[in-house]
Amino acid sequence: MPKDISIKELRENLSEIADRVEKGESYRVIRRSKPSFYILKIDAEAPEEGWETVVDFTDGGKKTGMPVEDVMKIVNKIRR
Repeated sequence: MPKDISIKELRENLSEIADRVEKGESYRVIRRSKPSFYILKIDAEAPEEGWETVVDFTDGGKKTGMPVEDVMKIVNKIRR
């Protein structure tokens, strides 16, 4: 479960938080009283809350992919 921190706390303690993230901790950054983004170790599983796979580039190039315009439509839809 990610720990909630404010954007101010992130700015003031970035180095310490980066060290903690490397050890496996994760954070949900709160900006203007709303969750804004997550910080987690690069090989960690992302929290499922609010995430949707738009494009999976881990197939080794076996699939033909998706035009960037289609990807951007999906991204813009998610942002709303």
